[in-house]
Amino acid sequence: MKTRIKICGITNLEDALIAVAAGADSLGFVFYGPSPRNVSPAIAAEIISKLPPFVTTTALFVNEDEAVIKEIMLKTGIDLLQFHGNETDEFCQQFARPYIKALRMKPGADIEALANSYSGARGILLDAYRAGVPGGTGESFDWERIPQAIRSEIILAGGLTPENVADAVQTVSPYAVDVSGGVEASKGKKDPVKVNRFVDEVLRVDQA
Repeated sequence: MKTRIKICGITNLEDALIAVAAGADSLGFVFYGPSPRNVSPAIAAEIISKLPPFVTTTALFVNEDEAVIKEIMLKTGIDLLQFHGNETDEFCQQFARPYIKALRMKPGADIEALANSYSGARGILLDAYRAGVPGGTGESFDWERIPQAIRSEIILAGGLTPENVADAVQTVSPYAVDVSGGVEASKGKKDPVKVNRFVDEVLRVDQA
């Protein structure tokens, strides 16, 4: 099955179009002030208005207020919500929009049980764990820790790069992979060569 690809941390139209041309299935927009990849709703809306059809747009939030999320949804017309904080399944479901929940691979965590606790999620994203940092660490984790029962359903994130994504896909066989810093020239700015290499590496494994 085709491994879906999400390029996250999009901050400008040029990078968005580069990712789409390379073959990305989804683009991620970060609405989290402390992130160097944070983007304003107005800029995100402008980028989204110029995207071709069949590219899913995803809004990333971290413990954001309900009213702010609804306002951003209205301004941007975003397709999918992604929650990276301590949000409950009930909270995430209230927006009448498909959502995915990010779980960090904290040592000792029962990832399968945590994933099952978000019954309303369209998908579960697994990211590296660093205390006090909700994501975007650029660090990977031991993929062997992912329970076999959920591997084919998860979105794999955390320190993925053009150099290691082939191994990641071969090892885990995830539903999708999610990359941000691993294809950047600098924080918030993508490197076209890295974006294309990343996508090509995923396709190479899929077609093997």
